Amino acid sequence: MESNSFLNDLSFTEDKVRISVILESSFSKEIRIAFKKGQVMKEHKTPFPIVVHLLEGAIEFGVEGDKHQLKKGDILTLEGNVPHDLLAKEESVVRLTLSKLDTADRVKEVAENSK
Repeated sequence: MESNSFLNDLSFTEDKVRISVILESSFSKEIRIAFKKGQVMKEHKTPFPIVVHLLEGAIEFGVEGDKHQLKKGDILTLEGNVPHDLLAKEESVVRLTLSKLDTADRVKEVAENSK
């Protein structure tokens, strides 16, 4: 058994969203994305389905041009290869569940290219 908390050692950076691997299991990777208000992750796609769970804050989640307002507690799934983007409407913490076949480095690269 492994355990951790999405709220342990939580910190934000001014220049880009902060990506942290919180837990890895035999079937998934649990990623924390910490946004300061106004930070974005530009439009991108994932090769595999994902689950996005907003733990704190408010996020505008764009899917193929449609904007969806997420509030604390909201959760959604998205199939692979669907263009999407995120904009923090306030300081926010997102739980991202990735397939074991996907990589956290890919998510970090999206964050780097969103500055």
